[in-house]
Amino acid sequence: MSGWIGALRTPLWVSRIVFVVGAVSLASAYLPAIDARTHLVNQLIPDSFPAAATTGGAAIGVLLIVLSRGLRRGKSRAWWLALLLTVLATAIHLLRGLQAEQATLCLVLIALLVAARRNFTARPDPRSLRRMLAVLTLGPVLAVALGWLWLTVDRLGEAPGTTTADRLAQASLGLLGIPGPIDFVSTRSEAIAAVGLAVLGAGVILLAVVTALAPSGGPHRLTAEEDARVRALLDEWGWVDSLGYFATRDDRYVAFSPTGRSAVSYRVIGGVSFSAGDPLGHPDDWPQAVAAWLEETRSYGWAPANLGASERGAAVFHQAGLEVLEVGDEAILHASDFTLEGRPMRVVRQAIARAERSGLVVTVHRVADLPVDVREDLRSRAIAWRDGSIERGFAMALGRFGQERDDAGVVVVARHADGVVAGFLSFVPWGDDGLSLDLMRREPESVNGLVELMVSTLMDGIEPLGVNKVSLNFSAFRSVFARGERLGAGPILRAWRAVLLWASKFAQIEALYRSNVKYRPEWVPRFLVYGDMTDLPRVATAVLRAEALVVAPDWWRRFSRKPSRAGAVEEIPEVSGGAVPESPLDVPGRVQR
Repeated sequence: MSGWIGALRTPLWVSRIVFVVGAVSLASAYLPAIDARTHLVNQLIPDSFPAAATTGGAAIGVLLIVLSRGLRRGKSRAWWLALLLTVLATAIHLLRGLQAEQATLCLVLIALLVAARRNFTARPDPRSLRRMLAVLTLGPVLAVALGWLWLTVDRLGEAPGTTTADRLAQASLGLLGIPGPIDFVSTRSEAIAAVGLAVLGAGVILLAVVTALAPSGGPHRLTAEEDARVRALLDEWGWVDSLGYFATRDDRYVAFSPTGRSAVSYRVIGGVSFSAGDPLGHPDDWPQAVAAWLEETRSYGWAPANLGASERGAAVFHQAGLEVLEVGDEAILHASDFTLEGRPMRVVRQAIARAERSGLVVTVHRVADLPVDVREDLRSRAIAWRDGSIERGFAMALGRFGQERDDAGVVVVARHADGVVAGFLSFVPWGDDGLSLDLMRREPESVNGLVELMVSTLMDGIEPLGVNKVSLNFSAFRSVFARGERLGAGPILRAWRAVLLWASKFAQIEALYRSNVKYRPEWVPRFLVYGDMTDLPRVATAVLRAEALVVAPDWWRRFSRKPSRAGAVEEIPEVSGGAVPESPLDVPGRVQR
């Protein structure tokens, strides 16, 4: 019995019960009341009270439904709002028509909320209170103005002699569900005005609640001091993971272990604390960094997730209680093994020959050796050749190009015979002896074979750079394509491959595999880490948003852009993202990583 009661106190079950109570409150607001009860109430209180209770009950029902999402994440502020609204709902059900059944249900919920209080401790976004106050201050003013404008334009149902002041008073009182001074010529016109104004009022409250429950964007952006600590970890342990350098992105936060010997870098998207790659620093200290990160996710009510962890990193996340799913493989080339000889490389040789016949010349440079004017030229071309208004990529993309802080990177530049840039590849450091592909850009009408020529030139001249391994790309569900096309593949595998081929019409899933496999790389598995099955939908949404596969409109991004904080690392326009070695299936100029 105690176990069953304890389960009801969990955020998951409390949120479900609040959702049900909200739905009941919303439905009962529009269901006819029992005449005998209504008559008794009308004798005891003014006529305006039941009318206000009807719209108030509907608004509270909607708000409880909205709050259920915050309660599921254990939000403390959601608990307080749910308790307050449930108390109000109890009174409203009694005022509307002695709805004892609904009032009793609310009382039971109040008791459950009080009993479950200790399970709701997640902190809100520090900025949400300020935003909520702004909504509550400016929202009613705007709502009254809109209501007055509506009553002024649509005045056919109003009695003659209605003044501007009457309409203003009607709009102000109507937001609360209280009748105003306007006389209407019909009951229908009065009802339409009452419902419309009540909806405006409920909209203001709903917007304030949504603002109050907005997921936190994290404690703060990466500061200059934290950036220095991250780079110190990379200097010593950056060779462990090819994705480590991407932790220096300007939109990431960082959670350090208590010893400071390791850290997890992440970004918060839609209530998901979304990390990428393995933890930074000493592998023996990774469990402490993961524990610190998970403690922070719990304190804010975020769902933990990671994209791109290696097998070693995924094991650490799994030991911390998270689920693991293999989602693809990373393609890695080794200088000691790379060769263009042999029949399997014939397609690559043909592509390179085609690019060379067109007069293309490729050179390899450290970023530190690029003159300022060349950096600026490449930066401007990166923006001009970008597919879309923003950069794609997060787990395997840096989000900037050509800055002094990234001087250890390598750039491969292809030029036409007249010296004009035709395309380039940008790599970030992977320890002291490796590179990881960050960015590929090429002119829209570039010849097929351009990227093959750049990759082969890099691999041919890689030893003077002190580099012996290169991470090219990530191929999602690579094993499905590799095994699904073999003779003897089972029906389930073939069906899964068919689904991915269909999905490749909208995203370059198969093209990524084809463009990587031709180099005969070493395939290293990468994993998706998540909390539990119920988190998968929002984790998947966070992945799509982080990788910019789902993008908000430009006007919304401008409206919601966060200001820079004092001490934050310099922010620059994003000009880089992931890359894909060229394939005949690739769309010219398209960026994926």
